[in-house]
Amino acid sequence: MLHFLIDLGSLSFSVWSVSTCLSSVMLIRNYILNYVASQPKLAPFVIQALIQVIAKITKLGWFEVQKDQFIFREIIADVKKFLQGTVEHCIIGVIILSELTQEMNLVDYSRPSAKHRKIATSFRDTSLKDILVLACSLLKEMLAKPLNLQDQDQQNLVMQVLKLVLNCLYFDFIGSSADESADDLCTVQIPTTWRTIFLEPETLDLFFNLYHSLPPLLSQLALSCLVQFASTRRSLFSSPERAKYLGNLIKGVKRILENPQGLSDPGNYHEFCRFLARLKTNYQLGELVMVKEYPEVIRLIANFTITSLQHWEFAPNSVHYLLTLWQRMVASVPFVKSTEPHLLDTYAPEITKAFITSRLESVAIVVRDNLDDPLDDPATVFQQLEQLCTVSRCEYETTCTLLVQLFDQNAQNYQKLLHSASGMTVDMAIQEGHLLLFLWLVIMNGTLIFLKMLFLVFQLISLMDTGLPQCCNEKIELAILWFLDQFRKTYVGDQLQRTSKVYARMSEVLGITDDNHVLETFMTKIVTNLKYWGRREAVISRTLQYISPDSLTSITYILLKKLVKIDAVKFMLKNHTSEHFPFLGISDSYSLSDFRCRTTFYTALTRLLMVELGEDEDEFENFMLPLTVSFETVLQIFNNSFKQEDVKRMLIGLARDLRGIAFALNTKTSYTMLFDWMYPYYTVTIPALCTEGCQAPRFRLIVWHSREEETKSQRLNFDVSSPNGILLFREASKMICTYGNQILSLGSLSKDQIYPMKLKGISICYSALKSALCGNYVSFGVFKLYGDNHFDNVLQAFVKMLLSVSHSDLLQYRKLSQSYYPLLECLTQDHMSFVTNLEPPVLLYVLTSISEGLTTLDTVVASSCCASLDYIVTCLLKYIAKEGKKPLRCREATQAGQRLLHFMQQNPDVLQQMMSVLMNTIVFEDCRNQWSVSRPLLGLILLNEKYFSELRASLINSQPLPRQELLAQCFRNLMEGVEQNLSVKNRDRFTQNLSVFRRDVAEALRSDGSTEPCSLDMMS
Repeated sequence: MLHFLIDLGSLSFSVWSVSTCLSSVMLIRNYILNYVASQPKLAPFVIQALIQVIAKITKLGWFEVQKDQFIFREIIADVKKFLQGTVEHCIIGVIILSELTQEMNLVDYSRPSAKHRKIATSFRDTSLKDILVLACSLLKEMLAKPLNLQDQDQQNLVMQVLKLVLNCLYFDFIGSSADESADDLCTVQIPTTWRTIFLEPETLDLFFNLYHSLPPLLSQLALSCLVQFASTRRSLFSSPERAKYLGNLIKGVKRILENPQGLSDPGNYHEFCRFLARLKTNYQLGELVMVKEYPEVIRLIANFTITSLQHWEFAPNSVHYLLTLWQRMVASVPFVKSTEPHLLDTYAPEITKAFITSRLESVAIVVRDNLDDPLDDPATVFQQLEQLCTVSRCEYETTCTLLVQLFDQNAQNYQKLLHSASGMTVDMAIQEGHLLLFLWLVIMNGTLIFLKMLFLVFQLISLMDTGLPQCCNEKIELAILWFLDQFRKTYVGDQLQRTSKVYARMSEVLGITDDNHVLETFMTKIVTNLKYWGRREAVISRTLQYISPDSLTSITYILLKKLVKIDAVKFMLKNHTSEHFPFLGISDSYSLSDFRCRTTFYTALTRLLMVELGEDEDEFENFMLPLTVSFETVLQIFNNSFKQEDVKRMLIGLARDLRGIAFALNTKTSYTMLFDWMYPYYTVTIPALCTEGCQAPRFRLIVWHSREEETKSQRLNFDVSSPNGILLFREASKMICTYGNQILSLGSLSKDQIYPMKLKGISICYSALKSALCGNYVSFGVFKLYGDNHFDNVLQAFVKMLLSVSHSDLLQYRKLSQSYYPLLECLTQDHMSFVTNLEPPVLLYVLTSISEGLTTLDTVVASSCCASLDYIVTCLLKYIAKEGKKPLRCREATQAGQRLLHFMQQNPDVLQQMMSVLMNTIVFEDCRNQWSVSRPLLGLILLNEKYFSELRASLINSQPLPRQELLAQCFRNLMEGVEQNLSVKNRDRFTQNLSVFRRDVAEALRSDGSTEPCSLDMMS
């Protein structure tokens, strides 16, 4: 039937379709070989698909034996028949070998890795060397006679043979699975049996000759092969052999550089740069200088590098390899013991100068021609400058002198342009580009450059600040901030040595004698940026990082005490208004996304305020005065006719400000001050504002409430006579209910709107509710006792919002799932009566969400699901235990317990499905939360021992007979010593047994004769 289908198919596509379905049998492989031999002019994609089948069949049957012969290993002999035919047949034969080599090297993660390595190792030892020798002999034959590269078939044959050689050299010889992205660290682990091939000078000469003889499309493949030859492991040769091999490589490099015509092709240029980098990666500088041609070659490489740097636009992605070469060579200078001169002190300064001057010249071209700015790619800039810094240290004084001279010259030119009447011109943009490059060079070059250019950089800072706000360059400002950050980390702190050369230099030229003066300079710079860069979110964000919570946390208390005494800090604490800091305003020129800076700003200010706040309520009231004015303004606008957009922006700003303040107040005293400021006046008006306002302000105020209810550092520890805990929860309940009703009134939303308009707000509500329920600052029984419905209302709001969300959305949106499932865990732990009183459809929805959450890869979600399920199962078992003791103690099960029991009896598949999921996780998956899984699993087994027996039988019977007894013993050991209760001791015993069970089952399933793992999901 297979023969009929392939012979019948006249269209190439039909042949390809059939080929993808072929079985891995010897008959099929032989038929495909005969078919492609008889049809060499098939479409390329058909031939490729058929050859892939041949390669896969050969790999899968590599160890198949018939009549004491490995029948699938005769593939090379079969391919040699193709090589004796026409050019088309030769191409097919080479492609077969190339595809087979790739297939043998390809890791199939759906199959055991040990089996793959066994096949790959056998192929390496028995066939790969013969394939490489065959490929090299074909190349020698083609090079020995004139090549007609105008013939497309001849050109294709050369290309395929070179690709075959590359696949042989790219083979993973030792199973290291090298990361292809780590190109500069790659070493080819050539087998020792290949040593004779590499020691023959003709081997390297062959590929160098191919490079000079072939057109660029093919010559770059020859260079790629040479890259791999240069990466051969050092231990393959003895010392004399390694020196001889390196000498042949250096001769080839010299020949290429003396005839550089081929390097005008970008592909050849790139591969040659890789080739040079690999030379230093695999050979030491002491070995290179011993090569006879080294002085001439290093001169040629230096000239090639300088030319490459000057033509920066030709192949910018290749410069990395040239800089890597020079970086590693210069870094090796201290370790060279040879008396031969390395000549790097001659050429390294020339490389540094060429890089700096070429980049300066590129600025004018980029500005005038409106090209993409290379400095816009910070990752590449940092990488290249880090490499250049190592190169420049070979003659550090020369580099410093050059940088100082050029920097001073460009700073003076920029100052002249800044004070000219022409305004922002092309010349100004060019000078700013030069200054930006110099700043990055200063930042990356280290202490000596810092010392020599410190005065110039601070002078530039002063110069840039005096031009604000008319003249400003965001890139330069960000670079200055980076410079200041590096300076602060290195030279500012309690452990600073007062005799530092940096402070001596600063005292000499700037009059700065200690770190107090430095801190004052820094804080003045921060205030200046916050004043004048309000419309540049990147600059504001970067500036605020200096006073962000993370930065202030890393600063010692002594340093914080110094900070709060600085005039600039005092100014911020007393004047944090839009009049002084425009980014705090509500102007339409600022996008709503820019408002996020306000949270960081107020968190930092509040942290600074708390350093000396103590219990001074008047000081806190003065600090909150700008926010008091803003609240009063909102209320005044709201009571009259108002422009909704203005109120929206004002409310969002207030919510972000309050969120930052609430985050920073981590003590009981300071938090109580905030609460007293808010309650009762503002807390009463906020829900009204949310009712009348728009979506965004409601959302931001909910975010603030969620932050306010966090109980970190026991700040929500009110006095025993204080009702503040209850009052805080009541206001949170009002807020969540109000916002929840607004969300539910939105109706149907499109897929791109459902998260920002609905699900994001629901996730914040759930986070706020979880913080409130787990805060331990209020007794929830008080609400029912005194007829207060705020607790019931917020739980009903939770249910309504939950039912408006699909199960798929719960898991699709990470923030929603990570707020819902921890909240559910809190409810099942402390408010089980609420869960058991849910209507059956709602309870089924909740349990289904737990079942689906158990399968997620998110450990937080999965652990919360396990905990929630454990609480439910534990509750159910307690009710059953009480029901069983009714004749003895005359106690009836509670009504809630009866409802839960009745629901489980009506829906037995719910818990059974979850038991299947947990067992599948333990047996077949990489279980990262095994302890969490073990807790509910014991309860599920005790609740439904019959279904557990069915699962056990299903798994055991699905395995081969020799393995069934092993699995049966594993299950017996699982329940050994486990009693019929959920005591802590019994749970711990089951958890220990489960750990052993998982290990033993994994070993049993990995034993010989394994089959594909079955599923324990019997609900299907």
